Amino acid sequence: MTAKFWRLYLPWFILMLWISVAVIGPWLPLNPNAINLEAILDPPNVHAILGNDDLGRSVLERMVVGAWTSFIVAAGVVTVSAVGGAILGGLAGIYGGWVDLLLMRVIDIFLAFPGILLAIALAGIMGPGIDNLIIALSIVGWVGYARLIRVQVLSLREREHVMAAIALGRNNWSILLYHLLPLTFAPLIVQATFGIAHVVVAEAGLSFLGLGVQPPQSSWGAMIRDGASYMLVAPHLVIVPGLAMSLVVFAVNLLGDALRDRLDVRSFAAGSN
Repeated sequence: MTAKFWRLYLPWFILMLWISVAVIGPWLPLNPNAINLEAILDPPNVHAILGNDDLGRSVLERMVVGAWTSFIVAAGVVTVSAVGGAILGGLAGIYGGWVDLLLMRVIDIFLAFPGILLAIALAGIMGPGIDNLIIALSIVGWVGYARLIRVQVLSLREREHVMAAIALGRNNWSILLYHLLPLTFAPLIVQATFGIAHVVVAEAGLSFLGLGVQPPQSSWGAMIRDGASYMLVAPHLVIVPGLAMSLVVFAVNLLGDALRDRLDVRSFAAGSN
């Protein structure tokens, strides 16, 4: 098989499968919370493709619901973080002065704490649940986007079209919105792609700690937590959600690398010579 298959087609297939299952799953006639005492800890079989958990619930159906949980959290966190970080970083870059100084000090404060520990603290203070989980991870995640866009705006604001807009009397907000931020979309999209993989892992980690979705709602991290106690007698309870999460993160990271190479003008120019 060619390298293009492993770097592009296979990751796209895995990512589309994850998104399709997450989007279609809530509309399927599933009952992931149905308890079957006769099927407790059953391994994969003809009646349950991925087996049953410690309460006899279908692992397959709970995996489908867990895919929706990971997708909605990843989409929500990346969207809020990217939009908020881009606006704040753009404002700091175009205004400069005390605005830039203030934002950089705030970023330094956030960077002084490990991101996952700060997210755990915020989720613990606000309480468990998907909404609070998205808020906690967004508060931590905007920093990287703000730093990226700030640097991009600082390098772009001296361009001729920006100087022309200033000469025509356009205000800073208009210049940022119409002349600068559109030019930062490429690196922002690459950053957001890698951010999806980070959020999927972070959501699973917080759910594993009991700070994410709450029973009986399903999450891949919560499934791993519940199955850890039965690892020796029912390893499928940990292997299945762990493998699914690993495949999604693997696919997103590969697509991020491919997208970065595709959007890197310098790499394209070097390959053309």
